[in-house]
Amino acid sequence: MATRVEDNEERSRYEAYVDDRLAGYANYRRRPDLIALDHTQVDDLFEGHGVGSALAVRALGDARAAGLAVLPFCPFMNDYIQRHREHADLVPETMRDRFGL
Repeated sequence: MATRVEDNEERSRYEAYVDDRLAGYANYRRRPDLIALDHTQVDDLFEGHGVGSALAVRALGDARAAGLAVLPFCPFMNDYIQRHREHADLVPETMRDRFGL
């Protein structure tokens, strides 16, 4: 199952598609120097198929490429960063304790 993730800037969210069907999304709030990841939702049909991880990889990769700090308010995104510590540096050092990092 191939997952494609797009940044829908008009809706302030990353959208994951499987076979052109919306499988999940990750809402964000973006400022000039940071992105706050607020909520991730995956359709029950696609749960456990890596859709959430694909959203996280794209959101965090885009943040790194743009030099943005990340605030992972979304429990899924926070957990993803905790499990993939190579992304922890995206969270400002002064905020890491707040997010359990």
